[in-house]
Amino acid sequence: DATLTATGEAKERPPGSVADLAQRVVPAVVSIEVRVGEEGGTGSGVVIDAAGFVLTNNHVIAPAAEVEGATIDVVFSDGTRTRAQIVGRDPKTDLAVVRVGVTNPTVAQIGSSDSLAVGDGVIAIGSPLGLAGTVTDGIVSAVNRPVRLEGGEVNAVIDAIQTDAAINPGNSGGPLVDSTGAVIGINTAISSPSQDGGSIGLGFAIPIDDARVIAEELIRTGVVRHAELGVNARSVEDDTSSGAQVQNVQVGGAAAAAGIVEGDVIVKLGERTIAGADELEVAVREFDPGATVPVELIREGRPLTVSVVLASD
Repeated sequence: DATLTATGEAKERPPGSVADLAQRVVPAVVSIEVRVGEEGGTGSGVVIDAAGFVLTNNHVIAPAAEVEGATIDVVFSDGTRTRAQIVGRDPKTDLAVVRVGVTNPTVAQIGSSDSLAVGDGVIAIGSPLGLAGTVTDGIVSAVNRPVRLEGGEVNAVIDAIQTDAAINPGNSGGPLVDSTGAVIGINTAISSPSQDGGSIGLGFAIPIDDARVIAEELIRTGVVRHAELGVNARSVEDDTSSGAQVQNVQVGGAAAAAGIVEGDVIVKLGERTIAGADELEVAVREFDPGATVPVELIREGRPLTVSVVLASD
């Protein structure tokens, strides 16, 4: 009879390999199980503080937010299961924080999304379709991609990191991690040919620099206030330019006070060029309420710049 003999020792994983990153980060990633009556759903989250704070997507835990008797359970990679309480949630950015009573949880390293470049390697970790601890890898496909999330409480718009790392239903709320093992995004959405479809290489994550600010405010006060321009707009494009055309102006709002009128096409806000209505929304949210911001627009074919003091929602 033939005998097969293993040769060599166990493979050494080089620092920074996908295997090395997964081994370090997976313990800080959790599955989030939401139950409302007989209905249930699963998402993901990441531990961001030793006090037991877990960052996730609002749409993961929102079904349990308003229903008496609904439960949220957090399951760690070692199988530990514990009940979670909602600390705060922000539908406009699709982010939420829950808290668990666990001693010395593994906390994720929080990185920065500001210096991300197209082509940077990333891995996504989470519980797609309830399969906890799933790791996929890819690259940053684009940055600052305005993406509207359909079907949520407010159809939130995120200023997304686009990635081809496979993201599927259940990955929502889990981390997108860079080559150092630092969290640089919160996986949130995919683009798919059908509503119930899986990954086709078009995944979107909320940049961690944005998510960190929201999470800190939710932990501090439970709510987040966002800057508001006070217009509804639609995307327009012609042979020479694109922008956000004002459809109506809120009476008494920031835009009205600055003299912006219906029909104006906003082409720049602050330092950001505005390519459409969704980009206008995320551009406004980059500022604090009360900030004074230059807005460049086209009115009846002529360029005009106005100064706007942004209001609060």
